[in-house]
Amino acid sequence: MCGISGSYGFGVDAEGIARRMNSALAHRGPDGEGLFTDGQTSLAHRRLAIIDREHGAQPMTTADGRYTIVYNGETYNYLELRAELEGLGRTFRTDSDTEVLLQAHVEWGTAAYDRFNGMFAFAIHDAQTGTVTVARDHFGIKPLYYWIDETAADGPQVLFGSEIRALLAAQRFEAAPDDRAVYRYLKYRVQDDDAQTFFRGVRRLMPGQVLEISAAGTSITPFTSLQEELREIAARPSRPYSAEVVDEYRGRFHEAVRLRLQSEVPVGTSLSGGLDSSAVAAVIARHLREQPQDESFSAVGARQNTFSAVFPNSSNDEERYVDALLEENTGQITSHKIHPQPETFLEDVRDFVRTQEEPIISTGPYAQYAVMREASEHVTVLLDGQGADEMMAGYNPYFYVYLRQLRRQKRFKELASEVVGSRDILRKLARTKYSGRTSVPIEALLNSGFVAEHSSEKITSVQDDLKERLLEDTFRSSLPSLLRYEDKNTMRFSIEGRVPFVDKELLKFLFSLDESAIIHDGWNKRILRESMDGILPDAISKRRNKIGFTTPEGEWFRTIAPELMEIFASESFASRPYFDAPSVIALFEDYIAHPGNHGTMMFWRLLNVELWMRTFFDDPENSSRSLGDEAAADERAALAAASGAAATDGPGTTAAAGTGATADPASASAATDSEQPKSDYVANPDKQLDLVSDVDRRTWRRLPLQTELVARGDDLQTLVRERIERFAASLPTDVVPDGSPWYFVISEKIIAITQGRSWFTWEITPRPAAKVLSRFVTRTPAGIGLGDPTTMELAIKEVGLPRVVAASAAGAAGKIIGRKGLFYEVVGANVRAIDGPTPYSAFPSNVSAKLPPKDPDAVSASLSAAIRGADIPAALRDSFVGTVVMDANDIGRNVLGSDVSVPHERLEATFADNPLGQGRQRTPLAILVDLGAASQR
Repeated sequence: MCGISGSYGFGVDAEGIARRMNSALAHRGPDGEGLFTDGQTSLAHRRLAIIDREHGAQPMTTADGRYTIVYNGETYNYLELRAELEGLGRTFRTDSDTEVLLQAHVEWGTAAYDRFNGMFAFAIHDAQTGTVTVARDHFGIKPLYYWIDETAADGPQVLFGSEIRALLAAQRFEAAPDDRAVYRYLKYRVQDDDAQTFFRGVRRLMPGQVLEISAAGTSITPFTSLQEELREIAARPSRPYSAEVVDEYRGRFHEAVRLRLQSEVPVGTSLSGGLDSSAVAAVIARHLREQPQDESFSAVGARQNTFSAVFPNSSNDEERYVDALLEENTGQITSHKIHPQPETFLEDVRDFVRTQEEPIISTGPYAQYAVMREASEHVTVLLDGQGADEMMAGYNPYFYVYLRQLRRQKRFKELASEVVGSRDILRKLARTKYSGRTSVPIEALLNSGFVAEHSSEKITSVQDDLKERLLEDTFRSSLPSLLRYEDKNTMRFSIEGRVPFVDKELLKFLFSLDESAIIHDGWNKRILRESMDGILPDAISKRRNKIGFTTPEGEWFRTIAPELMEIFASESFASRPYFDAPSVIALFEDYIAHPGNHGTMMFWRLLNVELWMRTFFDDPENSSRSLGDEAAADERAALAAASGAAATDGPGTTAAAGTGATADPASASAATDSEQPKSDYVANPDKQLDLVSDVDRRTWRRLPLQTELVARGDDLQTLVRERIERFAASLPTDVVPDGSPWYFVISEKIIAITQGRSWFTWEITPRPAAKVLSRFVTRTPAGIGLGDPTTMELAIKEVGLPRVVAASAAGAAGKIIGRKGLFYEVVGANVRAIDGPTPYSAFPSNVSAKLPPKDPDAVSASLSAAIRGADIPAALRDSFVGTVVMDANDIGRNVLGSDVSVPHERLEATFADNPLGQGRQRTPLAILVDLGAASQR
């Protein structure tokens, strides 16, 4: 295991670039370093010596001086390849697998790479042609990142390396976040699923790809057809499942483990207590007991060292399963138990974020980080159980995929058997889905402009083909991120991580079997479980619950909530272009008060992006240094210092339960929009001031007024009076012509908020009837209507369940006879005006549901009185007509109340294009001016 880096196309700067890049990777290779430069090419290597420690130094060059390699990884079948190459006349100067790869490239070119069984990322320079060939293994176990500038005058400029920090250290481009990657992570929890990284312009070489670089340009092509081969294997008649098949799998798995024990340094095992890592540890322990003299296991030693993260008294602690394995293998295992704590996590979090380089899905990998720190004191190589879940359906949602497949294939007898066998898992999935926990969409916590920019992003997955879904998750959707965590955490502490399940021959064997070898009678990983009979304790091999290496995140977040709130309340968090800080603060406050209402993964994603931004963009010099250069100082203090002017007495918010209140308007404005305040006399973006009404053919001018956010209990009359005074203070003479009648228009939303008729969605607990009835209502993109359980619950509370049910029946009958609107005719106008959370609205409308305002006619009259009492020019006061409460959106308009005699139809037509903006614009008020007959204008 090592760190590699290189460049192409930088001429005389090549050596300096190589030294900086190599220095950034010192933690990956403390046992040696080397540089190579030739013309436009530089190669650099940091060595963690595992095999042929005496002679395997790199860069390594062939005897004729033509080919030079830098290589990171292990090729487990290198001895067989070496024998074959020697038979072809090749000679070797070392015993390393590095030289085997180099000679294989010389003999077979890129066709050699598909023959390698292992984990690798390497670059080979050809001095004769001046080209560089870069490749990454079949599964992407070893990382390889690159940056390309094809616009350089003298040919491409390319940087590549084992970690992104090496590319940053080259100082040839400015680091910037990739907003698409950030959005997809925040919205869909995806990462590592394509070539795009979180750094703009930096890409990852995908599994099984080769990057070829020359003066003519660059090209990326696959060197393997492994995925297609697996599909072909799956399409053939399957091997019947039998005891012989189980025995063969056991032998193949044992061989996969044995191959990964090749080492001249100590080897240990990562042991979570789950089925996969326990199988690895148990196979090694049994072999030590039965064949203690086997030299191929010598790197393990007389006793196997295992390393486990345990969380006593926590809901996700797996120590009892670890202990079960230890008890069955007394004398073969020396156990090391690590106890990660939330306080230690705070101290480590900045280094942990730097280690991972890109945001991750949860704090779970921190448990692995803590384990690797301890393991580095005892071993240099560590085996782990990654990959088994993606290859043998280890996650519960795979059951749904398999059931859908059986239904699609009309295999109803097997379908019935699987439903019965997996009923406990299906019940668990159903309980999670219908738990009653309020799900706040992530869009409600994000900047509306950021969401709008990326709203076309979609994520799909295979739903009814088990093996195709396993392929998708193995090569794209799941395993790549786990392999990234593995590599970053192990190499942070100069450990080589090896993953026996991620073996192409083992996977080919699995795909040759029927799906019943993977899922059968409600049990996943069937063949692994049965192959471990007599090797693993039943408590482990027959486990139904899966936990894995993770942290008790919910418990930790409650412990360190004040420190997390400091981050959410900081100026830096509010200034990011991604977040709606007041919404995040309000939701996190409710989490602190009612932790059962919310999960933590959404909060972690927000925190992780913020900490990642601080680490790699607010402090760029720190981001490109080697991890080994980081002083073991109090990282928590550094984190607090980086937060800027964080709140000291909690966040600036009054969003107590039931208030619907909001944060300080100034900080809220900074969080939602960094632009200058909008002029009262210009239209919102993509809108216009003047409209010719289709109803009365008159020209109407609409002037949207930007205002501060409101909260429950605010004095709306005072707010409106002061706002109209500000509007009139600098009013241009031609905006509201003398004598032109004008109206004040106000959105029903802010009236409802001030009246206390608006609630955060997490404050509303929908009854079962609300959940059922909401499914039969069309959901609108803007969140309007009763297509959400929270709004349906408000409707039931407003008019009663019998009336809502009767209206639903009327609506269903209306569909049959072709008559629309019967539902709302029966249920009434008050229900029609109920609004749900609208992600594009300003806080708190984006995270709340609202009843229509109470007595809107009376509200209109009171606001008109306030306007007539305002300090405004007499001519403007005299031409004022009155107030209109308008429910306007992109779907329709509805006047809820007014104190004017103008027919509602005429007033509604003036807002046909919805000129208000309640997202980033924060313009829920408007001045509506009657400019007269259109033909006269």
